[in-house]
Amino acid sequence: MIDTLITSKTRVKLLLKFFLNPGNAAHLRGLETEFGESSNAIRLELNRLEKANMLLSQQEGNKKLFKVNSSHPLYSEINSIVRKYFGLDVIVNNIASRLGDLDSVYLTGDIAEGKDTGIIDLALIGKVDRTYLSQLVEKAEKLVNRKIAYLVYSPEEWMKNNHQQTVLIWNA
Repeated sequence: MIDTLITSKTRVKLLLKFFLNPGNAAHLRGLETEFGESSNAIRLELNRLEKANMLLSQQEGNKKLFKVNSSHPLYSEINSIVRKYFGLDVIVNNIASRLGDLDSVYLTGDIAEGKDTGIIDLALIGKVDRTYLSQLVEKAEKLVNRKIAYLVYSPEEWMKNNHQQTVLIWNA
């Protein structure tokens, strides 16, 4: 969907990387390795996004670190588009809102870092009916055309074991 509107695959990757999780920050060389693309193509798109004030940068030694400008007037709209691209709106509507005693849902894994690997990793915090959850996940996978992997935590387990990058996508 988004690749139809934005023809630069590099720009799409950058938007996914930075706008899905405002905590993401990256250097040009790291993006080159992550995307498997030439540094020139990435640099060109980074400069365009920075010129439009969608990305902010700062020097770290001899490297330039980029991160999203979450104060940009279009930030929330682009974030919403990126979430829809991944099907997160469908997941929230079909899974989180129907499970009963659920406290929150987080994105984890590669997708929380803005990498589209085709798998959506979720952490669900609260008490849920795992059989019903499995049925809902199966339906949601068909709707978003992606595999959904999930782990269920009690709030206490989540506080003790959460040492990874996450993005909150639903909260009671």
